Amino acid sequence: QVQLVESGGGLVQTGGSLRLSCTASGSIYSMNVMGWYRQAPGKQRELVATLTGESTTNYADSVKGRFTISRDNAKNTVSLSMNSLIPEDTAVYYCYCNYRGLWGSANFNAWGQGTQVTVSS
Repeated sequence: QVQLVESGGGLVQTGGSLRLSCTASGSIYSMNVMGWYRQAPGKQRELVATLTGESTTNYADSVKGRFTISRDNAKNTVSLSMNSLIPEDTAVYYCYCNYRGLWGSANFNAWGQGTQVTVSS
């Protein structure tokens, strides 16, 4: 099993900044993709940003230029720096990873419990 522990989040005014962090631990042979998704009330969960082990990034169009994803491969940690926040960024943010398990050759997905980000106008 793999556990994802998130930190950061909270309440910020429009134009403010926040930083989310997430650390994965457990039966991980190698980490493939780490990233963040979010889910606003009444909406489906959507991709925010992902980062592969080869440093390939993928951002949602709505956050390009404002959010930056980074990871520490040695610590299995991923962070999301969020700048110029707007009320539309309000959501529960979920840490995500795709990893190879210690036994066998299968890859698995894991999710964090989520952290609330609220941007006031």
